[in-house]
Amino acid sequence: MYFASGTMKILILRFSSIGDIVLTTPLIRCAKEQVKDCTLHFATKQAYRGLVDNNPYLDKVHVLDDNINTLIQELHEEKFDLILDLHHNIRTQIIRLRLRVKSVSVNKLNWEKWLLTQFKIDKLPNYKHIVSRYLYTAKSLGVSYDKGGLDYFISKEDELDIHQLFPEASVGYVAFAIGAKYSTKRLPYLKIVEICEQIELPIILLGGLDDSARGEEVVSKCVDTKIFNACGKLNLNQSAFIIKEAKLVISHDTGLMHIAAAFEKSIISIWGNTMPELGMYPYLEKSEFIAIQVKELNCRPCSKIGYKKCPKGHFKCMQDIDVNEVVTALNYFLKPA
Repeated sequence: MYFASGTMKILILRFSSIGDIVLTTPLIRCAKEQVKDCTLHFATKQAYRGLVDNNPYLDKVHVLDDNINTLIQELHEEKFDLILDLHHNIRTQIIRLRLRVKSVSVNKLNWEKWLLTQFKIDKLPNYKHIVSRYLYTAKSLGVSYDKGGLDYFISKEDELDIHQLFPEASVGYVAFAIGAKYSTKRLPYLKIVEICEQIELPIILLGGLDDSARGEEVVSKCVDTKIFNACGKLNLNQSAFIIKEAKLVISHDTGLMHIAAAFEKSIISIWGNTMPELGMYPYLEKSEFIAIQVKELNCRPCSKIGYKKCPKGHFKCMQDIDVNEVVTALNYFLKPA
């Protein structure tokens, strides 16, 4: 069904990061399907191009390298009718000013998040999830949410032979995303070991090259558990394929958690210095997630993003995670049908 008449050329701006870009996909799909004769372009960083290159709802992808002026010149030649700024930072403001095109920016709720992280005063609105706020930028076009969840598209080249990669996983496996950009969003590796020792299915550990050594430490400790350390061995879309084929996904508050939500996986999400109430929890339509967190800790959330180390020095938000809660969640999701 169409809600707007005439042709329209729209640019969506979102430069980073993995989860934030995955969470733009309902807006991309709904705008393309609901705005008549819409031509839809997306601008992001080169590092994240793989997240949108395979999206069939996008007509063209533009890339920000080191020179913003080069990107602005490229965008200027496209003659857009509207810019949907889903990043709303200094660079995107520069782009909007230079292009002189009508634009709408996402409400990042920075003031409300600051109140929550600094003074634990919750003034966040009911539409706090970032997906709802992304969709709101296209409200004037008549765009509304279609209940279709998130999207993630993997090319054939990135599909893997799970049996060849890890033969034990052929019977089914748990994907455990052990990484996170910020240390305060990551479990200590001994906590990861405790959890892995409670999982009866084979486990595939996911993360970047920086997580590879931690993954090997986990494997070395879990001598009676079937674990394959895929950290640093796969590209992002290959990791996404591992998530797609998993029976269950365990993840910190990271981009891989949102990719798992795009595939409507059952998710155990583990939260440290951040919390779901900040509006970045798994966005699901057909499946469930269970959030594991230390709720009674009065210093949470201390940041909407994360830190290199705990500002208080005790790191109780992760050190005090109850592994028994994780085991209960595992039993709930993996119980026989």
